[in-house]
Amino acid sequence: MSGPQCCDNPPTLNPLSGAGHVEEIGGLKTYVSGSTDSKLAVLLVSDIFGYEAPKLRKLADKVAAVGFYVVVPDFFKGEPYVPENAERPLPVWLQDHGTDGGFEAAKLVIEALKHKGVSKVGAAGFCWGAKVIVELAQYDYVQAAVMLHPSFVTVDDFGAVKAPIAVLGAEFDHLSPPALVKQFEEILKSKPEVDSFVKIFPGVSHGWTVRYDTEDAAAVKSAEESHKDMLGWFVKYLKIFAVPRL
Repeated sequence: MSGPQCCDNPPTLNPLSGAGHVEEIGGLKTYVSGSTDSKLAVLLVSDIFGYEAPKLRKLADKVAAVGFYVVVPDFFKGEPYVPENAERPLPVWLQDHGTDGGFEAAKLVIEALKHKGVSKVGAAGFCWGAKVIVELAQYDYVQAAVMLHPSFVTVDDFGAVKAPIAVLGAEFDHLSPPALVKQFEEILKSKPEVDSFVKIFPGVSHGWTVRYDTEDAAAVKSAEESHKDMLGWFVKYLKIFAVPRL
């Protein structure tokens, strides 16, 4: 995940953004939105900019409005990537915030959700978070998975996937270019026992789902389309009977 694309359009972080609140789940500070009475949870795993990104929290709120209990953990423990910090360039930052650690932490969050009475969990990952998601989908930790503009993910990751999985890619993305996303699709097609959905969005770049320009109508439309696809996947496989309103 090197190069400028993953760092384009960094969000202005805001710990007070969103309609939800922050509490500790599975040992991590976690943005939470939705009713605690819901037995259907959605885990959102952020990109390198972390859980205080306002557009990510806004998306969490919209998913929660359909009836899901949505959690966005701080996998970076207060240390999201800061492009302006010359002493912590991305390769150095990643040494302390690898996706392997994210996978282990995500398992603890899911375990905590199950202790709260959650019966099914869907998970979506953005960029860095997508690698965490594909690893969760190789086991019974989640019942539905969505990857959005993935990074670090390889063709080999899909061989062991068990959960229904959707992959949303961008036309312009050197981290997961369309040719690679098509390879993901071919592997998934060879696994008829695993339902999958793969889509490449035209005219957009890496990060378009949560780092779009709100003044750009086309960018907003593409982002919202990806949100609808993500939510539809969760509605389908977590069996919530509601019409998506994203």
